[in-house]
Amino acid sequence: MIFRLLGFALLLFTGFLLAFITLVGYTVRTLLRPPRRTYGWAVARNLPGDPSELTPPREFRAFTFKSRNNELAAWDLGGDLPDGPTIIITHGWGESRVTMLHRAMAVASAASRVILWDLPGHGDSVGTSSLGAHESEDLLVLCRSLPTGNIVLFGYSLGAGISIETAARDQNPCIRAVIAEAPYRLPITPARNVLDQIGVPSGFSLAVSMMIIGLDLGYGLDLGTSKLYDRVSHAAKLKVPLLVLHGAQDVICPPADGKAIADVAKGQFLLVEAADHVNLWHNDSTRGLALATLKSFCRDALNTRTIGDANAVEQPAS
Repeated sequence: MIFRLLGFALLLFTGFLLAFITLVGYTVRTLLRPPRRTYGWAVARNLPGDPSELTPPREFRAFTFKSRNNELAAWDLGGDLPDGPTIIITHGWGESRVTMLHRAMAVASAASRVILWDLPGHGDSVGTSSLGAHESEDLLVLCRSLPTGNIVLFGYSLGAGISIETAARDQNPCIRAVIAEAPYRLPITPARNVLDQIGVPSGFSLAVSMMIIGLDLGYGLDLGTSKLYDRVSHAAKLKVPLLVLHGAQDVICPPADGKAIADVAKGQFLLVEAADHVNLWHNDSTRGLALATLKSFCRDALNTRTIGDANAVEQPAS
């Protein structure tokens, strides 16, 4: 009887161990190889697949650039403000330049050019995601390939942190300002929230997954909570103005993270009460407030090379 119980316990333990290993493997693969949002993805959903399908259509030039042995896809759109900056839009995890087209339509009114690109492992770009651990190297390559020193970086979610780190590392300097929409401090925060939303367990298995990814990326065992990754540490090194836009209803990237990032950089913080993680640019009221703030910020940023003393701005609660 005892041997039967021991055998049964061993069987249960083996099953649990196999299930845990499978869950960790699935989590690692999901984080490093997110779903791709390409032209076909957009067409299947009756969405614009490139700038020529916007209303009104936008002329654009498609190009690629090489960074870290990856061929990365990008679009170059004309803006509406001839003397405005070149705004480079960097998308979030699981997004692409296709999903950023609605943002491009809005910010084009404050730019002479708008560049959208696909991060490694996203959209039409080859490679795999490193969750923002190394993508600032790619964005720096893109910035330095452009024939202008009048660049404003606009990043969303994962792209917000990448933009902040890129500007902090820019020694040229060709970057004049950073706009960060829905940034977060540490990668384990949005990873846990996204996995919870899709029904994937995110307890100890996520911590182990982050350890495996960290080792693979050269961050060691603490990528998920690493001070080297913490976007507050990068924001503290910024020498250019920073604007943080954050929806008050964001359940993926906590508004408190955005506020901490803005505060350490002595930047401007706009908290939009009616917005969540994804809809800031999807309705007239939130889009109008965000765009007005962005335009004012860009005008001020082009007149200074150093951090201003702008106070944080929050939308009054309704």
